[in-house]
Amino acid sequence: MDAEENLKRISDGRLYGIHDMAKVGCHNCAGCSRCCRGMGESIVLDPYDAYQLAKNLGQPFEQLLSSCVEFHVSDGLIMPNLVMRADTDACTFLDENGRCRIHAFRPGLCRIFPLGRNYEGGTLTYFVLSEECPMPNKTKVKIDKWIDTPNLKEKQRFLITWHDFIKRTRRMINEGSDQAARAMNIAILQTFYLKPYGGENGSVTPDGFYREFYERLARPEFADIMK
Repeated sequence: MDAEENLKRISDGRLYGIHDMAKVGCHNCAGCSRCCRGMGESIVLDPYDAYQLAKNLGQPFEQLLSSCVEFHVSDGLIMPNLVMRADTDACTFLDENGRCRIHAFRPGLCRIFPLGRNYEGGTLTYFVLSEECPMPNKTKVKIDKWIDTPNLKEKQRFLITWHDFIKRTRRMINEGSDQAARAMNIAILQTFYLKPYGGENGSVTPDGFYREFYERLARPEFADIMK
């Protein structure tokens, strides 16, 4: 099944830019929380998500690994994801009323739902996950308003860069030795997740985060991946 056929299978077959309108609005069913349950390891955290969680929860990312974040392996690459509770299969951050306790700084995948991301030709567009949200009578909402992310163009640039980096890294890991794969996994986790942005006190703005991210990406250990 090619990418176009797969897109038609899981969506309405359309791709949306940030200024387009799509039927994603479900404000009339706030508290449903269907999208916060049974997600397994799918809420993968990128470095910006990790930075936001650590900053707003007032804990280093390493400490979050004992409560709300775990690691999983995907195509040889170790990645962090939000934890689902063992007793309810609900997100750790879902409260007893079905509300998100970190809604203001929730991860990007949560923020865009029921949209998915499409990376193609160095651009980022979105598609509607038509079968994932069962709520009827959705309203049309402008994509950038729905995502509600400050400096969205800079965030998109970061996402495109990170996606490309992860794609290249997976290819390198699958073609290399186990020892090289372990070394690269350790380097990625330490460089982009475990090392605080803004120093030990973590006092950095989103703009500062992006500057630090690109500085870290330019380090010699990643040169073979990015060339």
